[in-house]
Amino acid sequence: MNFAAIIIGDEILSGKRQDKHMPKLIELLGSRGLQLAWSQYLGDDPELITSTLTRTFASGDVVFSFGGIGATPDDRTRECAARAAGVALELHPDAETEIRARFGAEITPQRLMMGEFPVGSKIIPNPYNRIPGFSLGDHHFVPGFPQMAWPMIEWVLDTRYRECFARGSIAERSIIVRGAGESQLIDLMNQCLASYPRLKVFSLPRMEPQRHIELGVRGDAAEVPAAIRVLQAGVDTLGFEWSDAPAAG
Repeated sequence: MNFAAIIIGDEILSGKRQDKHMPKLIELLGSRGLQLAWSQYLGDDPELITSTLTRTFASGDVVFSFGGIGATPDDRTRECAARAAGVALELHPDAETEIRARFGAEITPQRLMMGEFPVGSKIIPNPYNRIPGFSLGDHHFVPGFPQMAWPMIEWVLDTRYRECFARGSIAERSIIVRGAGESQLIDLMNQCLASYPRLKVFSLPRMEPQRHIELGVRGDAAEVPAAIRVLQAGVDTLGFEWSDAPAAG
């Protein structure tokens, strides 16, 4: 099962705000033995948002969408999700209950609009201010504000995908190889992939402070130790020096 992110907002693409969602999602997934498969940034363009969601709804991926679910004119994610799914927007009764409880006598039609979700959605509770997000299948839509979005993402992971946690944690191991060029390691990397096709093999050239290549594997924690030994032995056979890379994090 692939886990992915869509981060929406002109303010991200213009540089007015720096995205913090992707690194946090990587952290939240990693602490549960999961990993991020892909991420995409989108501006507040309804046609682009709709076409992207049309494609990702059909992918079968678990997608977390950040931003654009408020009630201002530039918040278009709710309507785009409905168009992509081919359903209408309607006021969700559970969302209405939460919003009315939040605002009481100060409720307005504009505030209730924030509870209009695509037909068939389920709400995502918002512990910060009770304005919920929504899930439509395996797509989960949360606000762009980190203090709201991140607890909502944790709730979704822990209530919807806990069974994925038991499939094996993700681990990474790498070595620092000195004196080699990447092209000299390609055959070794392919050999490792052939033996451990479920893992990812990577090489990261570094120029400073001294030129070297970080060569490693990432994936199922049960397979990583044996795979890294393949790389270590292969580098020895090629005659290059290596040392263990510092542990990630």
